[in-house]
Amino acid sequence: MTSVPKTQRVARIQLVAILFLTIAGVINYIDRSALSIANTTIREEMHITPTEMGWLLSAFSLAYAFSQLPVGALLDRFGARMMLGFGMFFWSVAQAACGMVNSLSTFLVSRAVLGVAEAPLFPAGAKVISEWYNLKERGTPTGIFVASSCIGPCIAPPLLTVIMLTVGWRWMFIITGILGVMLAIGWYLIYRNRNEVTLTQEDKQYLDAGERFTDTEKKITGREWRGLFTHATTWGMLLGFMGVIYMVWLYLTWLPGYLEHARGLSLARTGWVVAIPYIFGMVGMVVAGRVVDILANRGISVINSRKWPVCLGLLGGAAFTVPAIFTTSTTLAVGYICLAMFFINLASAACWTMATVIVPKRQVASLGSIQNCGGYFGGSLAPIITGAIVERTGVYDNALLVSAGIAVLAAAVYFVLVRKPLPDDSAASDIHHEANNYDVSR
Repeated sequence: MTSVPKTQRVARIQLVAILFLTIAGVINYIDRSALSIANTTIREEMHITPTEMGWLLSAFSLAYAFSQLPVGALLDRFGARMMLGFGMFFWSVAQAACGMVNSLSTFLVSRAVLGVAEAPLFPAGAKVISEWYNLKERGTPTGIFVASSCIGPCIAPPLLTVIMLTVGWRWMFIITGILGVMLAIGWYLIYRNRNEVTLTQEDKQYLDAGERFTDTEKKITGREWRGLFTHATTWGMLLGFMGVIYMVWLYLTWLPGYLEHARGLSLARTGWVVAIPYIFGMVGMVVAGRVVDILANRGISVINSRKWPVCLGLLGGAAFTVPAIFTTSTTLAVGYICLAMFFINLASAACWTMATVIVPKRQVASLGSIQNCGGYFGGSLAPIITGAIVERTGVYDNALLVSAGIAVLAAAVYFVLVRKPLPDDSAASDIHHEANNYDVSR
């Protein structure tokens, strides 16, 4: 651990930031989960086929994926306070709008807007953590924050099922949208970016301890942003995260339907059983954060302290998905899925801790959004491929096997390509700027 003490002021800022981020993540994933919870009910009421439902589920993730690239650059320029505040407000409005649709086309539009507006959350979280925690303490808060992606789906099935059975699926969307609007207002009024706070020298020494780069005031340039794509590490993170989110999104969008149709559970029972794997996923994320910090403080490099858990998590997720297919016991199948969720979410958290340490702070959101873009491009394919397989074969077995195979391939890609931190290209940019007096726009 660092020998520089943490001031009470910084500790308070950290607590407020992590509380807001975690609550935002929980609401974010409750909103994402709503459609999968109401999957069967909406299909019957609106006469939607499994393939159409696959596209409806993917409308969010496709919009989310392609919004990541501009969102990351905007976050690094304007900060998390503004971008996340606006994002939370508009995604909550879109969530409420889902409860007012009357056709598949308007549902698709509402889900796409939800995806665009939710895009800032996780890159913003990575940026906030990189600004308010020093290098060797970022694993644990990252694990806690990203665990919200399991806490939300864990709470969502019983909570949303009760709401849906009480007031209907439309009010389920509207109520969750109202909660998000309230949180967005609170975030914008209370949180401050690091450059909006006057820090003491002691604060700065703690926050910058162990950093390779301490120039936090410069804004990322277009040249530097494009330069991120020239490194093998960036592509390894992007492609590896595709495998992680493919499996995460498969379970998020189709697990309720799988338990109802393949395992014969009732809607009410499914709502409770679906929550169990997400408890394991939440534990996996928190464990990942602690393991990363422990390895880093024992002298393991910032790359390997994160790469090893990522690869282990991907392989573990695949290893426990396969036996879930072949067991005839519903109890054993749920148990295997729980272990698969533990490992794949361990990998997910470790991926996000990687994004907070291998580039300068002013580039964290950009790199995190590039990684997230790849992840959710892969994630957007999971509902489509799964829906097509289920419609053609009537079973989920091949869809789960595809997910396991993709996870193994992603582990191999991550292991080979993610090898070293990215350099700070700002010095090269400065030299270019001085040599070219006409290039003043940079």
